[in-house]
Amino acid sequence: MAEIFKGIPKIEYRGPKASEPLCFRFYNPDETVGGKTMREQLRFALSYWHTLCGDGLDMFGVGTVDKTFGASGPMEIARAKALACFELLDKLDIDFFCFHDRDIAPEGKTLAESNARLDEMVPFIEELMKRSGKKLLWGTANCFSNPRYMNGAGTSCSAEVFAFAAAQIKKAIEITVRLGGAGYVFWGGREGYETLLNTDMGLELDNMARLMRLAVDYGRSIGFKGDFYIEPKPKEPTKHQYDFDASTVLAFLRKYGLDKDFKLNVEANHATLAQHTFQHELRVAAVNGAFGSIDANQGDLLLGWDTDQFPTNVYDNALCMYEVIKAGGFTNGGLNFDAKTRRASNTPEDIFHAYIAGMDAFALGLRMAWKIIEDGRIDRFVSDRYASFRSGIGADIVSGKATMEQLERFALEQGDVRAFVHSGRQEYLENILNEVMFG
Repeated sequence: MAEIFKGIPKIEYRGPKASEPLCFRFYNPDETVGGKTMREQLRFALSYWHTLCGDGLDMFGVGTVDKTFGASGPMEIARAKALACFELLDKLDIDFFCFHDRDIAPEGKTLAESNARLDEMVPFIEELMKRSGKKLLWGTANCFSNPRYMNGAGTSCSAEVFAFAAAQIKKAIEITVRLGGAGYVFWGGREGYETLLNTDMGLELDNMARLMRLAVDYGRSIGFKGDFYIEPKPKEPTKHQYDFDASTVLAFLRKYGLDKDFKLNVEANHATLAQHTFQHELRVAAVNGAFGSIDANQGDLLLGWDTDQFPTNVYDNALCMYEVIKAGGFTNGGLNFDAKTRRASNTPEDIFHAYIAGMDAFALGLRMAWKIIEDGRIDRFVSDRYASFRSGIGADIVSGKATMEQLERFALEQGDVRAFVHSGRQEYLENILNEVMFG
């Protein structure tokens, strides 16, 4: 097998004082943190679409990177991308990858042609997986790029488009099952609307739920044992996305009885676009028993769109991993780098620098998250802050024994309760966080 990324060695852990650029300084896959190795805690995954397909194209200019990997013709390029993928996985020591159906095989003129191309590529990828031991974290269908999906897929105003999307998703689930995927993701790339002047919102939401139920039932019928995910996203491409944030998605799932079938795939950049912190969205998922997987990236707070940058903010990564550990860690999910190099970073070597930066930053975040948990002061403060709910009237409230009459009598007996309102001490806690992380 010819080497595609020539001159780039396997990336190894060299420690924080290493001088060579192509190495890990903080990600040591065999180092134990919190009772598991870093490899087990972080479960890194490569995003096929950005890494193998994204060429730097933006709304103002054509691509700046050649992602044909020396091949010509659509299927030859598809095979070259697969070879490049597994070389990257090997050299970066990443165990998982994720893809859309149209990432691994180019779309044909008809559904039959598209499926035939997938049938040609899937055995090829399957063989690469067997040789390398690499695994599929999750698969999904690209039901947003083709013009047929301009009005959505499951939420399209056209029954014909709905049927086409269902057929495409059916095939994507079959591929995910064949390749042993641990998850299947619904990302509503165009499941939303621009104006209510032309939209039947109720029907669109009902139809989206119908499509998801069909997908779950079919997946289980063919032996899919993994998790189904929804990935919240607030805006872009449509103005009003139905999957705006974690809370919106949870309300949707509960309304349609899908909450037992789906978990959330939370993305950092989507969280900030929804005016939330990444930590908030993870906590919402966790406290609702819906934490599943993560798209690891970051946005630019000065830009109002999905920039999908590699996650190098160690502070955010530490708070992310704090939530992951507190939620019990990953089961079927992992940290998928839904991230791309910048438009001007246009060499093959830049891909390696980007992944090294993201993996090292998350390794630091993991170490710091565990230090915060071991230190215990923040957890103890939170526990003490709510101590009044563990005894007396508070325990009655929590247990459901308290009545309105009982609470009224208690309040009248207390008189002014301002003395019981304690300081939140946010600044004190932020200082502890910095002390533990950087002291």
